[in-house]
Amino acid sequence: MIRENRLYDELKVGDSAAIKRVCTANDLYIFAHASGNLNPLHVPEESRADGGEAVAPSMWVGALVSAVLGNILPGAGTLYRSQNFVFLNRAHVGDELTVNVSVREKLSEGRVVLDTRVTGRGGDTIAQGAAEVLAPQRKIRFDDDRLPELLVQRHRHFDRLLDACTGLEPIVTAVVVPEDRVSLGGALLAARNGLIRPILIGCARTIAAVAKEIGADLSGLDVHDVAGDDAAAAASVALANAGKVQAIMKGHLHTDALLHHVVKRDGGLRTARRLSHVFVMDVPGLDHPLIVSDAAINIAPDLEAKVDITQNAIDVALALGIAQPKVGILSAVETVNPQIPSTLDAAVLSKMAERGQIKGAIVDGPLAMDNAVDVAAAKTKGITSLVAGHADILIVPNLEAGNMLAKELSFIAHAEAAGLALGATVPLILTSRADGEKARLASCAIAALYRAWRAGGHARTAVTAQAAE
Repeated sequence: MIRENRLYDELKVGDSAAIKRVCTANDLYIFAHASGNLNPLHVPEESRADGGEAVAPSMWVGALVSAVLGNILPGAGTLYRSQNFVFLNRAHVGDELTVNVSVREKLSEGRVVLDTRVTGRGGDTIAQGAAEVLAPQRKIRFDDDRLPELLVQRHRHFDRLLDACTGLEPIVTAVVVPEDRVSLGGALLAARNGLIRPILIGCARTIAAVAKEIGADLSGLDVHDVAGDDAAAAASVALANAGKVQAIMKGHLHTDALLHHVVKRDGGLRTARRLSHVFVMDVPGLDHPLIVSDAAINIAPDLEAKVDITQNAIDVALALGIAQPKVGILSAVETVNPQIPSTLDAAVLSKMAERGQIKGAIVDGPLAMDNAVDVAAAKTKGITSLVAGHADILIVPNLEAGNMLAKELSFIAHAEAAGLALGATVPLILTSRADGEKARLASCAIAALYRAWRAGGHARTAVTAQAAE
């Protein structure tokens, strides 16, 4: 909106202006960063952990007055001389606040006194006071929508997944070679959060030493003393085959060392479906989780492998409560080109989904990355599709593309990445050294939700597009 300010001579006693503003969680996070005030009462996550409701800082409420003074009355060019407040009530996340200012008195030398008032729930006064300002000295017209957007880095999708696990029995999980701080600490963190019941498989002496180093108590935990990565991986697979564990979690060993035993024809955990990895990405600013596959196991999958990769990703989406996932099959372009084999695979996968050979989702491709996730890009290129611009799942042409995409989302877009490998008789939680605590917990939560979905045939939670809190 284009606004024009009002000079001293244009102001009259009794002139007034008002705005309405909904208090959001983002407002509180941004104010905490800008002010340095980290009082837990004002931080949504901290206050929820204590069972309370986040209270908006009073000075944030007061700062809303400057939005009226600087934008509307008197408007651009206004400078503060003084402001006083009495705070009578509190504002909370979700409250719609009304900010009123009115001209009380015009003083000499361009000074103006205005009454200020902020009301909230039920019209109750939250703050009231008076401002003395210097009125603008020249006419200014400006666009009040010209500021760049801010991105608040939060991972609310993972929070919902963790909440959805409430009431689930912890899944019995073989933790293979938890012999460093990260892998042991991650497993114990998931156990404390009720997501897994870990069986620790590795060198008992090393595990005990690491536990002492991080101050962890292993009392009551089942520790299988096995020497060497290869033997530990074999032991975890044997426990899965015997029905004694419901998932396997990678610790301080190479993924290949674990998968070597998982994919064995005799004594492994093979199923009729190809093993593939599914990343679930919580991308700040994106209103739904984004699933990427396969970025970790299949190097150059053929069409048959891509069918299984796609179905595995769909199954994860269904387990997370995405009722009808939209799957974008990625390539460099959005048109079928015989010289680009991935576009041919994408077209075939789309047709297979139409005929029910891939189930549970809407599949379309080929799509380029931009028109798979951005509605404007899809419209610009004239793409008519239920998936274009709305993809929940991205199927990449090969491991190189998938790995680069996942890492770009993690390290440039600041996404948290969790995930599973599916296609074995039990889900494999393949965590990385670079994973933070939230990602490790989310990987275990996804495993728990996937197991519950397989057992009951329905998701425990609906993951839907939501506005920022």
